[in-house]
Amino acid sequence: MKAFMDENFMLKNETAVKLYHSYAKELPLVDYHCHISPKEIFEDRRYNNIAEVWLGGKNPDGSYFGDHYKWRVMRSNGVDENTVTGDADPYNKFVAFAEALEMAIGNPMYHWCHLELKKYFGITTPLTKATAKEIWDKTKDMLQNDPNLTVRGIIKKSNVKYIGTTDDPVDTLEWHEKILADSSIDFMVCPSFRPDKAININKDGFLDYINQLAKSVGKESLDTADEVMAALDERLDYFKAHGCKATDHGIDYVPFKLGTADEVNAIYKKAVKGEALTKDEIDIYQTAILLHLGRKYKKEGIVMEIHYSCTRNVNERMFKLEGPDTGFDMIAKSNCGDELAMFLSELNKTDELPKTIIFSLDHNDFNLIGTCMGAFQSSEVPSKIQMGAAWWFLDTKDGMEEQMRSLGNLGLLGNFVGMLTDSRSFLSYTRHDYFRRIMCNLIGQWVEDGEYPNNEESLKKIVEGISYNNAIRYFGI
Repeated sequence: MKAFMDENFMLKNETAVKLYHSYAKELPLVDYHCHISPKEIFEDRRYNNIAEVWLGGKNPDGSYFGDHYKWRVMRSNGVDENTVTGDADPYNKFVAFAEALEMAIGNPMYHWCHLELKKYFGITTPLTKATAKEIWDKTKDMLQNDPNLTVRGIIKKSNVKYIGTTDDPVDTLEWHEKILADSSIDFMVCPSFRPDKAININKDGFLDYINQLAKSVGKESLDTADEVMAALDERLDYFKAHGCKATDHGIDYVPFKLGTADEVNAIYKKAVKGEALTKDEIDIYQTAILLHLGRKYKKEGIVMEIHYSCTRNVNERMFKLEGPDTGFDMIAKSNCGDELAMFLSELNKTDELPKTIIFSLDHNDFNLIGTCMGAFQSSEVPSKIQMGAAWWFLDTKDGMEEQMRSLGNLGLLGNFVGMLTDSRSFLSYTRHDYFRRIMCNLIGQWVEDGEYPNNEESLKKIVEGISYNNAIRYFGI
């Protein structure tokens, strides 16, 4: 029987052990998509206790900070909502989480938490209700006193080279400016452009957001869709001047329905008047905005990321009580493969297809994405169109292996840009280590089985590429 989470955790063959320890383990991290706060990086926040880091709470504006992955684990163990996201005592929250985590056998959350305890606190004792007090006391003391466990200390300890935050077009980017001006910060923190609210013409809050977008470019209003596009262009230029290397689109599905400029403007004006839109009208507007932005991304050399196939806020009662991004989402079945291909093809007609990473929350889309992207590669950069890493509900051991097997079957796994945290927690960088171990084990097994030669030079190039080098090249870091 193997020891729990020893140095060869997840490494089940000799080749995997060599690949991980020789080539993957010590490489820096490129976390090209996450949701951490640039303000907390600049201010070098120090947390009071581990519940604050892991389970969070409410911000002054009523929004939440914390890890909704963990909240779902607690809810699945019957924990009341006040203890999950409310104002319950932090220690009681932590004990409730510890009790739930003990039941999470087979869940990657179990591994993530123990990797974090080991890396940042030197704790190898499994977290249970019985050990919670001991672990609470040690982590609390270290978080409050260890100079290496402030936010910046955690980032440095994690060997992070690049962080791509997720930022709204109306954001002033003041914290990014302050980070850039601080010579003591020796890692890159760049904004990523997330214009979802300007695209979601069918969702609540669209008109309020358009007013914010107008003010961000010094206008009283945006009277046409053309003006919306121009405003987004202006904000993207501002983001690029602040180091933006990637954009992100969190969309329900990939739309594709072409309309004339007059039709798009007419649809926009209907929405501004508060009139209901048909699905075709929604698709026409969204397609027009996405195509316009795609062309702009290509012109500016910025990567386009597309995340789709998620149904958000499915628990209506809890959504009304807690708001978005609190753990009430699920995998969707989108059936938009043809539209994805038509979208890429439309941009490619005029050589205006940017570097693109496509993520689906439905694992059944892996092969579809793999075959679609193979039709749109070019000499611009190796694997210009990428299949995104196993994302959100899929970033499990099984999900990561399935994504890499599919990419290996249908594309070039050796050119994969690798893992990201997609996290709101500064301790989540161990997810990169988790991924690297799984990746090395998968590749090692192929070598052990005689499916790929034991050629050290080639294997080194592949493992170092997936772990770090490919992302550096792809994002132009």
